Amino acid sequence: MLKLKFDKNGLIPAIIQDEKTKKILMLAYMNNESFKKTLKTKKTWFYSRSRKKLWMKGEKSGNIQKVSKIFVDCDLDTLLILVEPRGPACHEGYNSCFYRTEKCKITEKRIFDPKKVYSR
Repeated sequence: MLKLKFDKNGLIPAIIQDEKTKKILMLAYMNNESFKKTLKTKKTWFYSRSRKKLWMKGEKSGNIQKVSKIFVDCDLDTLLILVEPRGPACHEGYNSCFYRTEKCKITEKRIFDPKKVYSR
């Protein structure tokens, strides 16, 4: 197994891409523990820098991401994870976290109301 290069905080960026559509869904960070949990469970696990804890994508919303393949870049410091999404990736209710242009034009339709999903 390759030796991943985690940053000084023990994190590595993970780009999450829909395996079928090739759309980039989100960017998050993993530590060694969340990476191992992702490998073991075949669901995406991340490390929250703001909450300082592990979290599984979809643990509150139900919008899990089933891992299909994991790629590591040439420098061993970034992951590309292909997933089968089970719902939108964005906590704002959009399919992708990248739903705005640089001029803030929204390019996707909101799929769910985050106030209803995350107030449970």
